[in-house]
Amino acid sequence: MTEYGRGQGSEPWHPDDPLYGDGGWGGQQAQQGPPSPYDGRPQQQYPQQPQGQQYGDWGSGEQQGYGQQPDQQGYGQQQYPQYDQQYAPQQQQPPQYDQNPQQQPQYDQNPQQQPQYDQNPQHQNQPQPQYDQNGWPVGAHHPQDPYAADPANPYGQQPGGYGGDQGDYYGTADAYPPPEPPNRRRTEPEPEPDTDWDPGPDQGEHAFFAGGDDDRDDDEPADRRGRGERRGGKEKKRRSGLACLVVVAVFGGGLAGVTYFGYQFYQDRFGSPEDYAGGGNGQQVTVTIPKGSGGYAIGQELKKNGVVKSVDAFVAAQASNPQGNTIQDGVYTLQKEMSAASAVELMLSPKSRNNLIIAEGKRNADIYKLIDARLGVTAGTTAKVAEEDWEKLGLPEWAKNHKDVKDPLEGFLFPSSYGVSKGQKPEDVLKRMVAQATEVYDKLGVEKEAAKLGLENPWQLVTIASLVQAEGTSHSDFRKMAEVIYNRLEPGNTETNGMLEFDSTYNYIKNQSKIDLTLAELRNYDNPYNTYFYKGLPPGPISNPGEDAIKGALDPTDEGWFYFISLDGKTSKFTRTNAEHAKLVKEFNESRKSG
Repeated sequence: MTEYGRGQGSEPWHPDDPLYGDGGWGGQQAQQGPPSPYDGRPQQQYPQQPQGQQYGDWGSGEQQGYGQQPDQQGYGQQQYPQYDQQYAPQQQQPPQYDQNPQQQPQYDQNPQQQPQYDQNPQHQNQPQPQYDQNGWPVGAHHPQDPYAADPANPYGQQPGGYGGDQGDYYGTADAYPPPEPPNRRRTEPEPEPDTDWDPGPDQGEHAFFAGGDDDRDDDEPADRRGRGERRGGKEKKRRSGLACLVVVAVFGGGLAGVTYFGYQFYQDRFGSPEDYAGGGNGQQVTVTIPKGSGGYAIGQELKKNGVVKSVDAFVAAQASNPQGNTIQDGVYTLQKEMSAASAVELMLSPKSRNNLIIAEGKRNADIYKLIDARLGVTAGTTAKVAEEDWEKLGLPEWAKNHKDVKDPLEGFLFPSSYGVSKGQKPEDVLKRMVAQATEVYDKLGVEKEAAKLGLENPWQLVTIASLVQAEGTSHSDFRKMAEVIYNRLEPGNTETNGMLEFDSTYNYIKNQSKIDLTLAELRNYDNPYNTYFYKGLPPGPISNPGEDAIKGALDPTDEGWFYFISLDGKTSKFTRTNAEHAKLVKEFNESRKSG
């Protein structure tokens, strides 16, 4: 049922119809029936009501029954569309049907066919509805056309409303357009022509480049915007040169950025790394390579100091050189703007090494002088720092608080190669050396192995290693020399009675390196470090032992050695008894007289 009448339409409502999709009579689509002048939707079937509650006959043709109880207006409360009752014609009444469910009309889904009815004999002789060329019912069932009576009134308004006191709204702006016969209806509304559009001389410029209505509200209806209405008046649209300039700048900058990063990406992945040519520009530079640096870390230091042009070039040159992986930490004297290959070659050459080399067995007093000279500071500066700040330089706890120690740092300026150059501080150099010694001692297990060897603490083990380093003439001597020390320290031994009697301890306290020493001189000098005067070990190390000397102290031989002597200054001879040792001493003295 539509807003304009009852009956079944020959075609469904179009989606643009104002009442399309309002739920209809129960939301279920009926089978297709004969065309109707009132509605394009198929009718619904409704449950039957008692005979006394049905409406009277509405024409001679079979119509669908209505099972809803009528309200005061004569319409069901739930089965009809929700709309204003003022538009329903008062003259028309719904048809009346009997209670027989077989009397309901049956329609084929094919809209071209005439409606088919059931086989009930009572309905065989019912007349079929007839329609005119416009699809309106003809005959007794044709409702009077209220719209064509007055040409001046296109909506065919009736003098009175359905409620008796309501006016007809068809003449107002809020009314829906009148219905049309099915074959005249437009399936889609025609678009409203836009007559105010003025594309201008450019035949329609893009809105982005147009000046015009800058203060127009974006929420303004599209039809008003399309006709060019403006709040501030009708100004003629103009182009914005600034907008064009911004677009060019944005796209130009984006293109430049993409090009640059694309080139960088290609160079990083596929291009040859940037590199200088030749062996440098003649300007020397000192480069310090930190300990543990790999190829990329070395390349970064070289690039930072202007030696090579790119890290990748150095890494590639180092990889192509068979000895490239032997480059060590330290200080190198190079030139600026060198090719990566020439930089690698020079760093492998001893000429470029500018490191401070600490030899095995070197005493601290000598090391302090070397540091002063390398740093370019006043002589004695490093020795003063070591004397005053030794507790702040990183010594382990077991290396502190020992009695009568001449230099607490002795034995902890580990022999190695250090990058030392002007601008560094003495305390920083000393910290690096102490840290290196502590690392090696920890690695070799000095603290744990001291107790196994019958020593009081690791400090004594380092002291023994320093004696082995000072008295041994070759690495093959270290283990035998360590056994000599342990045997002489053995309580109750009858060979030395606990006396070490090492010339090296006397020379240490005297800060000398003499060979020709008399027994009278050695036995009469009272000092804790003089092992000719005091039994046992000296108060602390007398030199800085290397790793081999430490290993010898940790793993002495067990062959009964008590004595040793070097006849040529290069090798040592070891003996077990004092008589054997006396023969070697006599041989040594005779060789010196003849020489």
